[in-house]
Amino acid sequence: MNSKTNENVATNVNAPLGKKRMAKANRREAVAGTLMASVPLIGFVIFGLIPLILALRMAFFKITGYEIFSGKNVGFENFAGVFEDPTFWKALWNTVRLGVSTIISQVFALLIAYLLSKNPKGKKAFRIIYFVPYVCSVVAITLMWKYMFNTNYGIINIVLGRTGDNAIDWMGDSAYFSWAVIIMSVWSGMGYGIILYTAAFTNVNKSMLEAAKIDGANEFVTFFKVILPSISSTSFYLLIMGVIGALQSFAVTNVLAPAGGPNNDGVTVVFWLYRRVIEYDNMLGIASAGAWVLAMIIMVITAAQFLISKKWVSYD
Repeated sequence: MNSKTNENVATNVNAPLGKKRMAKANRREAVAGTLMASVPLIGFVIFGLIPLILALRMAFFKITGYEIFSGKNVGFENFAGVFEDPTFWKALWNTVRLGVSTIISQVFALLIAYLLSKNPKGKKAFRIIYFVPYVCSVVAITLMWKYMFNTNYGIINIVLGRTGDNAIDWMGDSAYFSWAVIIMSVWSGMGYGIILYTAAFTNVNKSMLEAAKIDGANEFVTFFKVILPSISSTSFYLLIMGVIGALQSFAVTNVLAPAGGPNNDGVTVVFWLYRRVIEYDNMLGIASAGAWVLAMIIMVITAAQFLISKKWVSYD
């Protein structure tokens, strides 16, 4: 009887201690999780939200030099300066035109990923080869292509048999410059889409594929009627991120043609903003207004994509 009583007492004493230890461990885990989850939030606040607020403030001021906390309040004059500048509209058109590479890249990524889903020989090697350009430095890749497009010794002209006086001036001719940017962007941008699409193909419902086969659907019909709707969420994600990235493009054309390219065909909206801040005096207010105009354009296009997505994106 005494031994049982002692055991019960020990159990009653240890139970609260165990609960306290558990509660302490849970608190530690919650604190650690909160700290790790807050890292990207802190980064967004420092490098995203605060600059955005400062840009909004500067958009309504005429600022001299880089004295961002001073200047004269000019109301919407900076925004008017943006819309009245013909080079801004030229930059916006260039951004849209060169952004076509996003759609082309996504289509190629889809086709290549579909072929890789057939488990060809060297599947893993092909995945690595296609993905390497995506993880490489944009500047390094652009410089490589710049040499390849060179008029005098570029491999592209040699392969096309256009050498000497017959060589294509990819960097200096307005008729070819945009194509050079698009070709390079498609080549370097497919890798990410291929990886995501390859993963998406593995999650396609096998029973639906078997049902389509039993119904006599050929591979073409199966791809468009079964597979594409099943991976529509992946296509939507890639489209959203691709369009946002295209509207913010800068590095490629800046490295290929620091002067803006023939007829300023390489000047994108962000390139235009860069020039207003770096190359021109007292333009920081106009550049800030232009940045907010670009932000609004991205928000409107993204919202429109989400609305339209309800008609073609399936999350089942």
